[in-house]
Amino acid sequence: MIAAAIAGFEEQKRQIDAEIAELRAMGKESGPATPASESGKPSRRKMSAASRKKMALAQQKRWAAKRSVSEPGAAPEPKRKLSAAGKKRIIAASKKYWAEKRAAAKKSS
Repeated sequence: MIAAAIAGFEEQKRQIDAEIAELRAMGKESGPATPASESGKPSRRKMSAASRKKMALAQQKRWAAKRSVSEPGAAPEPKRKLSAAGKKRIIAASKKYWAEKRAAAKKSS
């Protein structure tokens, strides 16, 4: 009885092996399996050397255009300076504000 069961399982194994071989043959016809699909990560796009060179040249051209616009001898606008009279007015207003603030705090406490 056991020998018959073993023989039956061996026959099933041979059939399964034959089906696996057929499936592998079909897989080779449609192209090689991509390892990216097995790992779950999306595959990276491959770019030709010519495409990379075109992109690099285009980027260099953009940077050159950007530099040429900002370089030509145009000095940056001078910063605005505060006059002595303006500075005195700001200091006086600040002192007045804080004197009022201190007086109000003293009055409320």
